[in-house]
Amino acid sequence: MAVHGRSSPLRALFDESPTPHIAHPPRTHHRDFYVATDGSYDLRSGDGGLGAIIETRDGERVARLSVPDETAPDNNVAEYRALHLGLDVLAARAPPGSRVGVLVDHDDLAANVNSAALATRRTDHTPPRELTVPAAGRNHWRGIRARICRFGELRAAVLDSGQNPAHALANAPEEYAHVNRETDRCLLPERPSSGETQIPPPSRADRRAGDSRASD
Repeated sequence: MAVHGRSSPLRALFDESPTPHIAHPPRTHHRDFYVATDGSYDLRSGDGGLGAIIETRDGERVARLSVPDETAPDNNVAEYRALHLGLDVLAARAPPGSRVGVLVDHDDLAANVNSAALATRRTDHTPPRELTVPAAGRNHWRGIRARICRFGELRAAVLDSGQNPAHALANAPEEYAHVNRETDRCLLPERPSSGETQIPPPSRADRRAGDSRASD
């Protein structure tokens, strides 16, 4: 099923956010799906939560999740768990070759995701930078890397926690439990026409020629 006629709010956030270690070319606009995830952890209570929102490029919601997580040891691991969850749900509903944009508010996680994505294009599959993953999150990181390899292309952008649409879902799962009962959807975005204008996002239009960040 194809949908069309509007643009995804997640796409707008993605296009305006930095993507660590990967340059942000105009064709970034042509992601098929966008995934925003967040993980929370309360040091006092030990409670946590996982939130995820998935949309097509055209703005149609594929899924929302707001899940309690009482076993995460800290916020860092919760972030990895949330992304693993979001990518697993998308993988079950999207074609294997889909182009995916990820939104997280965790710098190291985004950097690791983009380095792992670049590694899939290298003959030796070695990331361009050393990856540092929390010990308690290594199993979830393996799941994330498996999903990165499964999609046609994936990159992650970093945004402030206050801008993350998944933040509320992760921080108040008891209030948002109803979103988990939403009808499952598997929507394919309308393919962009070859004549679609290739305009860099505003935050990328003035990029200096001497920018040293790696490009894909």
